[in-house]
Amino acid sequence: MNMKWLKARQTKYSLYVTLYVVVILAVLVAANWLANRHNFTHDTTSNKRFSLAEQTSKVVRELKSDVKITYFDRTTDFQRAKDLLDRYGVLSTKLSVDYIDPEKQPHIAKQFGVRTPGTIYIDANGKREEARSLTEEEVTSALIRALKSGVRNVCGISGSDEHSFDEAGGDGFSRIKELLERNNYKTRSIRLLENPEIPPDCTIVVIGGPRHEYVQPVLDAVKKFFAGGGKLLVMLDPPLAGGKRDVAENAALVKLLEEWGVTLNKNLVLDTSGIGRLWGLSEAVPLGTSYESHVIVRDLREVATAFPLARSVEVKSVANFTAEKLVSTSANSYATDNLSAPAIKLNPDKDKKGPFTLAVAASPNLSSGDKSKGARLVVVGSSSFMANSFLGFAGNRDLSMNVFNWLSADEDLISIRPKDPQDRRLNLSRRGMNLLLYSSLLGIPLLVIAAGMSVWWRRR
Repeated sequence: MNMKWLKARQTKYSLYVTLYVVVILAVLVAANWLANRHNFTHDTTSNKRFSLAEQTSKVVRELKSDVKITYFDRTTDFQRAKDLLDRYGVLSTKLSVDYIDPEKQPHIAKQFGVRTPGTIYIDANGKREEARSLTEEEVTSALIRALKSGVRNVCGISGSDEHSFDEAGGDGFSRIKELLERNNYKTRSIRLLENPEIPPDCTIVVIGGPRHEYVQPVLDAVKKFFAGGGKLLVMLDPPLAGGKRDVAENAALVKLLEEWGVTLNKNLVLDTSGIGRLWGLSEAVPLGTSYESHVIVRDLREVATAFPLARSVEVKSVANFTAEKLVSTSANSYATDNLSAPAIKLNPDKDKKGPFTLAVAASPNLSSGDKSKGARLVVVGSSSFMANSFLGFAGNRDLSMNVFNWLSADEDLISIRPKDPQDRRLNLSRRGMNLLLYSSLLGIPLLVIAAGMSVWWRRR
């Protein structure tokens, strides 16, 4: 009887133990699965150095098809890539990351045509793009290029002393050209003076601050392009005179824009808030600090944009067109219409007080049944906000790319782009360096000795 009871008890405990083990294993497996599928981290750095940018998160989370990132390098160097690429894999189950050592798997490296370690390829929708370096900006740009199909051409009008995509100086557009080409655009210049007709393969036409008057055939070509559903970016500076390089009024172009609901005022906006001085800017570089709800600027709430030598822009109600404000200055700004004085001076009693709108977007109403219903227009009262010398300022790069993405109907790419790592080095004067040196060499050891002496004195 005792033996039967003992065996029954042992069987009962064995079942309990087995059940406990199964439950624990199930919990561990479930926890491991959840950890792999839903990895959560919190970045406490001030500049979010270890977090992916909003644009990256937006693109990856909205993936509709499978994407594979393949990284080729030595096995010992995989970790430096994992710190970045694994963050992509966490955002979506449709994105996977493979790490290949060319020496251990040469047949795969040969298929990809890998020649140097550290090569990154992105495969999506049957396309393969290479990221030029192991940075978020390059990887995200390659991902966008792989996802986007078709060719999008940005054509800049030349011949009237506009900004050039090929100019590398501070006044040129070479940096925005590089940024556009990273994001699957192609850029080129078109001379309408020689052939006053915009090529049909131009997705976006840029009028980048002409200093001379446009002749009527050029305006007719622009009007025809827009009426056929084309996309226009017009940047027109205030008509300053009396300086080294005068700017023509381009009254005919201004009048054409008025037909589409946009009025460019003949003035110069001056920023008296003093905020620009934090970046070493003068009053002639007003800052955009107020943004509307338009998709181009809705993600720029916490960042300033700079518009060198800007004029104010207004939206007007016209038939079949809707124009919306994008960005405005603060109330501490003035607009002067004295554009021919050798030195521009503020006259608070005469000059109009802000805020002023500096950029607007316009498009035909959806109810309009003509061919222009697919057209889009962005007008900015400054052409240098996109120039090489200002593109890197705060939000200028994001605003510029958001404009192009909206014009090309790529609203899904509009967001805040990957930023360069913030420089947080500590700059010390000679006095500060000496203080740090002597405090570490003498101060800390003396404190330790004093603390030891104090303990010894109390215990003796």
